[in-house]
Order: sequence, then structure tokens, then C-alpha cells
Amino acid sequence: MNRGRPVPRERSGMIGRRFPRTGTEPVTARSALGLRVLLTAVFLPVFVAATVLFAVWAASSSPGETPGPAPLTGLAVASGVLALVAAMDGVVLLRRMRRERGRPQA
Repeated sequence: MNRGRPVPRERSGMIGRRFPRTGTEPVTARSALGLRVLLTAVFLPVFVAATVLFAVWAASSSPGETPGPAPLTGLAVASGVLALVAAMDGVVLLRRMRRERGRPQA
């Protein structure tokens, strides 16, 4: 493997380039990894806090109240899934950035 040397961005995916170049995109086109890291850093704590908030609210509400425990539990699950997706995206981004900069990954 290519340990210690930076990997060019066009080969930074798991398998490499997913689609062949069509000739219409710039040769030096780059994805917005920094923006994705920023969005992950902002929304991961928001989704975790929403998950905790909805879970506590669902646990303390009774069946006769509006909103009831079922919709609040659904919101807690949805927020938890979004938090998990944001965390997984953060891990993928950090691994990709580490690989491009030439640091060996664990």
C-alpha cells in the first residue's frame, strides 16, 4: 500500500475514481471536505441534543398529553439516526483527509 505518501484527491476514495472523467469537469476539481467537516461539527451536537431532549420529553409525558409519547419517541429515533449519520460522515471525512495529507491511518 501507499503508506506515508499523500494520495492524490482523485484517488482518495475507497476504490479510486468512481466514474471515468467525461472531460467536462475541471482537472483540479475538489470536493468541499472542509465544509462537510464544518457541517458535521455543527450538526452532530445539535442532533445529539435533540435526541436527548425528545427522549426525556417522551419519558416524562403521559399518553393523554399532546404530543404523546409515541410521536416524541419517533422524533428521538429520527434525531438519533441523523446524529449517527453525521458521526459516520465525520469519521469518513477525517480518514479521507488524513489519507490525502500523507499520514498513515490506523
